[in-house]
Amino acid sequence: MKTLGLIGGMSWVSTIDYYKMINEGINDRLGGLNFSQCLIYSFNYADIKRNNDANDWEANFEMVSAACQHLKNAGANGLVLCANTMHLIADRVESAVGLPLIHIASATADSLRHQGLRKVGLLGTRFTMEREFFTTKLIEQNVQAIIPEEEDRQFVHETIFEELGRGLALDTTKARYISIIEDLVTQGAEGIILGCTEIPLLVKQEDVSVPIFDTARIHAAAAVEFA
Repeated sequence: MKTLGLIGGMSWVSTIDYYKMINEGINDRLGGLNFSQCLIYSFNYADIKRNNDANDWEANFEMVSAACQHLKNAGANGLVLCANTMHLIADRVESAVGLPLIHIASATADSLRHQGLRKVGLLGTRFTMEREFFTTKLIEQNVQAIIPEEEDRQFVHETIFEELGRGLALDTTKARYISIIEDLVTQGAEGIILGCTEIPLLVKQEDVSVPIFDTARIHAAAAVEFA
């Protein structure tokens, strides 16, 4: 079994889910008392948020690549960044550290291709919705992504950091998310990518009329496949 190196703390809430899903996935495959062989480096979320607010991706790169190097030195064979947004620097990190990095958008794009979807809605932080690091992987699989209007993008972005990242799932926020999703479906979205690892805390499949793609769950499954 390969040793996975998980970069967590972005937020701690979703890191717990990653750890749980990866261990369950390994056990489903191997049975008995077989579970994941992994290492976790968990950041102080405030440091990441400060860099994000300043749009200082060089600082994020230095922090994440150093953490990944620690995991490599400790014996990790592959890397898992437990957050969608941090994949903005994923290719640079993979090159700098010299270990395979399991890309969350690539895994999601593969899942969409297997289900034959060609147009999907994308929710996440502003970085994930507006920068190209995620949608480029979708385009490679001939999948078009549509995103909410400006006001809705800002609402999703703010609630990810101020509520979901703290483990808060408010009914009023959920109702707004579902309304945003319904607007995307009206625009032709055949499915919805929950492109932030915290959004599944709020939105479930039974809440919406089209398939949802939980990127954290898809990513964890890809990590299990790698291991």
